[in-house]
Amino acid sequence: MVQHTIGSIKVNTSNNGKILDMRSAKGILIYAFLLNSLFVSSTLGQPVPNATGGEWQFYGNDPGGMRFSSLQQIDRSNVSQLQRAWTYELPASPSNSVIAFEATPLMIGDTLYFATQAGKAIALNAETGEQQWLFDPGHAVPESREAGVNRGVAYWEAAAGGFCGEGNQAVDRRIYYVTPDARLFSLNAANGKPCKSFGMNGAIDLRQGVATAWPRAKYDLTSPPVVYRNLIIVGSEVQEHPSKGPSGAIRAFDARTGKLVWQFDTVPKPGETGNETWAAGSWKDRSGTNAWGPLSVDLQNGLVFLPVGSPTYDFYGADRKGKNLFGDSLVALNAQTGKLVWYYQIIHHDLWDYDPAGQPVLMTLHREGREIPAVAEATKTGFVFVFNRLTGTPLFPIQERPVPKSEIPGEESWPTQPFPVAPPPLARTSITREDITNVTAESHQECLEKFGSVLPSHLFDPWRSTLTLAFPGTLGGANWSGASFDPSSHYLFVNLSELGTVGEIKTQPPGSPEKYLWDSPWGTYARFWDSKHYPCQQPPWGTLNAINLDTGKIVWKVPLGVVDDLESKGVPKTGLYNLGGSIVTAGGLVFIAASSDRRFRAFDAQTGKELWVTRLESNGHATPLTYFGSNSKRQFVVLAIGPGGNIEGGGPGPAALVAYALFPKGRTSPAQAKLLAEGTGVGAASGSEPPAAAGSFSAPAQPVSFSHRRHAAAGMGCKQCHLLSSNGKDFSLPNAKECMSCHRTVMRDDPAIKKLSTFAKAGEPIDWVRIYSLPGFVFFNHQMHRNANVGCSICHGPVTELDTLRQEKDMSMASCVNCHRLRKAPTACGTCHSVGY
Repeated sequence: MVQHTIGSIKVNTSNNGKILDMRSAKGILIYAFLLNSLFVSSTLGQPVPNATGGEWQFYGNDPGGMRFSSLQQIDRSNVSQLQRAWTYELPASPSNSVIAFEATPLMIGDTLYFATQAGKAIALNAETGEQQWLFDPGHAVPESREAGVNRGVAYWEAAAGGFCGEGNQAVDRRIYYVTPDARLFSLNAANGKPCKSFGMNGAIDLRQGVATAWPRAKYDLTSPPVVYRNLIIVGSEVQEHPSKGPSGAIRAFDARTGKLVWQFDTVPKPGETGNETWAAGSWKDRSGTNAWGPLSVDLQNGLVFLPVGSPTYDFYGADRKGKNLFGDSLVALNAQTGKLVWYYQIIHHDLWDYDPAGQPVLMTLHREGREIPAVAEATKTGFVFVFNRLTGTPLFPIQERPVPKSEIPGEESWPTQPFPVAPPPLARTSITREDITNVTAESHQECLEKFGSVLPSHLFDPWRSTLTLAFPGTLGGANWSGASFDPSSHYLFVNLSELGTVGEIKTQPPGSPEKYLWDSPWGTYARFWDSKHYPCQQPPWGTLNAINLDTGKIVWKVPLGVVDDLESKGVPKTGLYNLGGSIVTAGGLVFIAASSDRRFRAFDAQTGKELWVTRLESNGHATPLTYFGSNSKRQFVVLAIGPGGNIEGGGPGPAALVAYALFPKGRTSPAQAKLLAEGTGVGAASGSEPPAAAGSFSAPAQPVSFSHRRHAAAGMGCKQCHLLSSNGKDFSLPNAKECMSCHRTVMRDDPAIKKLSTFAKAGEPIDWVRIYSLPGFVFFNHQMHRNANVGCSICHGPVTELDTLRQEKDMSMASCVNCHRLRKAPTACGTCHSVGY
């Protein structure tokens, strides 16, 4: 038995690390209350979560990664009116086109902070996108490591001592981030200059102590550090092959000095909990077993949660017999000391690269009238595991079920794996020949020819020496994208890829680092798709899911993503593989890009209905954020977009931050107008008819009452009252004389007709109030639209069904451009505007 401490709370664990009991529940409550009181002060060096929801201070908005915002200016009723507010393109770098821009910036005060694939840290004005500062650290290691994924930065502040920068600041405010060459920098948040007292001139080399013996091996950090009081806590990204290499240990550094405070060995050494799960010294120099996904912090209870990935080598483990703790485990540590509190291993002796990579989501759930502090982890297998975050006790039953045994020589696969009883699997766990795609005859045939031999396939089937299918594949299921959580509904939102991986175990020549390697006829990490990259099973190929975590039931599941070529052939709503997370707001919306179709979407959080979609210049393989601009009084939604990354689709395009907000009715924002002129924007893929006018428009009072419905019912068409001008540009409005040509005998005693007669006798025009009007700088020709068979109702709505008229359709630039795209009409600026060229 091993005893650990959280503050003054004694925690007894068994030798496998699971909590057995926690002495004094009363002590927990008192301790939590005291910590809560302490943490509201920034003197402890911990940023305080913004109570109003106006900022985005942490990667997941709160330290526990719920990715929930209390903002509701943008809601279900107006989200369809979102427009591009600004665009910031990254400084030019070769890495922009090959490495996905996955950053989720932080928004603090009026500034956005983020880092790029090339290792630069940047601050922007959060309301305009204008650059405030850029820090370029240069390169300290070989060219092979000068670029890499960077999902974000961390923010720390304190009120006393060790200021970073000049002058007598009231608060010491810093940004922490890791460069592709594994340097952890501490920067002055005000100007981006390194804090000289941190490490060596503002940085520490994270390779020291964990990768020193392997100077050219992979070691970096793709996800942001996390902050607990005066500690900066980091995970790492390391190699997946060979099996020996840099350590994936979790470390905490002093926020002011950069000195190492504690280290937790994810591969336990002799005498540490879990070492017995590694056979015959196989723990030594073991690489992998690292937390490369985002970490979470429980400020009140002083815990840090680690999603620890698989040990190396990922696909063959004969040299690491055993369960291999803490590989593929959710681990809770005392954040102040780094001591183990509890763990749960999600995959035993991983052979499939099924890292639990998503940020653990901390929330409060209801059980039998009680509130339970909980943590949820969405995984590549499509399972969601939910635990009491203080004790590690599962909140839904988990069963150890038998799985097939490996037949590869020397391999000893684990005989069982954990299966949650609830929530149910979000992804398919088996594929048969009957499941082969039929979206096109060609795809069906190609998939059967390439992969018919691998079917049927089931979750946890071990790799063979012949072609084998893992489903879900190495991308998931859920990936680092993780989940978002709505604390009002207790819904957890998880986006899934339905994409398998194929491969086979091949013998290597004598003297190779590994006796066997995983490969395929199409190279490593081959996907279960055809030559057009259509997955080989029937759709959906990507989904967005909502789970009620109080009940463990799936509330709704909808396809996420489209394939334009298939939609044009009448195969809609296929969904698509995706990487990038969701956020949820008090406005009842789930925002997500992620899918490889260059779209950004908003869904109704209660029903899963898609309420808004916009076309992007590049794929959005990142998690968005939302915040409130104090100057503009607008809620912004911001997303990182770019080409490159780990999944196909999208082609070339810019790497940029793009921001969206609401604008006054009838106004097209400059950034949206630029998008439209360049051929992107809402509905750019296939176009759309002008939508219904947003908001409520009242029918104006006319000088003479007139019912279009009654005239249409009498057999009259539009052109009998509206005559086309000689230049084809305008239609006339009816005059009294023309009206009286019929009404001399029809309804002559009606008050309206008597008024018409007065106008006719006096030869005066009728001052009709126009329903639609276009600015003077817009050139519009009705004849050209008639020639293109554009009916009146397309722009004017169901006129023939109405007695009184009001604006029925949106006549913004976006509406016009999208309608042109739908009909493959010109969209160049000079078509409708005099642009000077």
